[in-house]
Amino acid sequence: MRWALVKVCVAVTTMVVVAFAVPLGLVIKEMARDRAFSNAEREAAAIAPALSITTDREELERVVASAGSGDGIAVHIPAGDGTKAADIGLRRAPGDDIEMTRRLGRASTTEVPGGFTLLQPTALSSGAIAVVEVYVPESEVTNGVGTAWAVLAGVGVALIIGSVAVADRLGVRMVQPAQRLVEGAHELGEGKLGARVPEAGPTELRLAAVAFNSMADQVVQLLANERELAADLSHRLRTPLTVLRLNAASLGEGPAAEQTRTAVAQLEREVDTIIRTAREAKPQTAAPGPGAGCDAAEVVRERMGFWSALAEDEGRKWRVAGVDRPVRIPVARADLAAALDALLGNVFRHTAEGTAFAVDVHNGEDAVIVLVSDAGPGIADPEAAMARGRGSGSDGSTGLGLDIVRRLAESTGGDVRIGSSVLGGTEVRIWFQLDGRAPVRRGHRGAVRRRRPGRRSVSAFNRPRSLP
Repeated sequence: MRWALVKVCVAVTTMVVVAFAVPLGLVIKEMARDRAFSNAEREAAAIAPALSITTDREELERVVASAGSGDGIAVHIPAGDGTKAADIGLRRAPGDDIEMTRRLGRASTTEVPGGFTLLQPTALSSGAIAVVEVYVPESEVTNGVGTAWAVLAGVGVALIIGSVAVADRLGVRMVQPAQRLVEGAHELGEGKLGARVPEAGPTELRLAAVAFNSMADQVVQLLANERELAADLSHRLRTPLTVLRLNAASLGEGPAAEQTRTAVAQLEREVDTIIRTAREAKPQTAAPGPGAGCDAAEVVRERMGFWSALAEDEGRKWRVAGVDRPVRIPVARADLAAALDALLGNVFRHTAEGTAFAVDVHNGEDAVIVLVSDAGPGIADPEAAMARGRGSGSDGSTGLGLDIVRRLAESTGGDVRIGSSVLGGTEVRIWFQLDGRAPVRRGHRGAVRRRRPGRRSVSAFNRPRSLP
């Protein structure tokens, strides 16, 4: 905008300068020419009184010499009344032009080498017409024209430079508020909820700043209300959790009782975490640092240890692979555990008892893939399953499990894909990007895909082996 305004001002000012300077320059040139010929006419008029009195050559030579023009004046006397034609001074004009001026009886100008001549007819005492020739050099005709044109050019350049300076100042006055508005929008998008922009500048930008600040205030208020609501709802869960904990304590000993108590304790920790996070009101504005994250292999082993007890009770065969060595990923331990619980919970909730499942971890150069597969009936509509809040339509399904997994993967620059597993059922592939630089794009059936140079497909990794 700033440079566009400068270009417009330069173009307009240049056209104005040209429109005024060119005609003015031509007028100055014509004025210089008129001034030179007016002086020549005065010199010719100074000779006329002497010609009206006498035609004596010596007298006329003294008059011409007294005019002080050197050889710039010449007098051409025609023959008549016993006198013969005579030329006093240096003649420069052609004889034909002199005769035409004598015959027409009015002054004329003729171009000669080095300048011009003014031919002025003058009546003699005898009634004949003499012609006074005054030489006007080219330097006198153009005297002062170059200087005047230089002044006009300087004024024009100064006007153009001045218009550029004024346009630049106006552009800055318009661009700076727009830049501050852009910076404020970026800061707000990055999670800096205190970002505001000064309400200054032109009326339109000032109104835009007022609208932006009002929007930011509303966003802060909405987030605060959402956090308070999450904290309040989580706090309401404490009472039923307390009852569950007391009932679990009275179950006695045994694997099922211990598993129930462990689940109740974990649920209490998750509720406390939700309440603390909601109350802190400190949104994350940057990606985790190099030291952040967790060991995906350790988390998978831990969660599979938890779900294996329930799998044995339901007669499910299960297998885990790729967890024999550390696998670092840039996500929090609790978030990865919640994502795995959501996927494994879906396996237990939406497949019949005795259905086998497997969890595989593949560690690549730039990404880590976690595959959760089962031998169930599969998912008929993966796009609907990935839609937040849609769910499967069965009781107890909120449709948030896969969405939680998707948002966790996308926070690293990865994605989630649903397909068919080698076990015959559903395979959920979670791609955790280690550098977080890949752009997101929507692909076939609503799946989130990424373009990566040299990316290996899922088939490049070892697929889950058949369960024993």
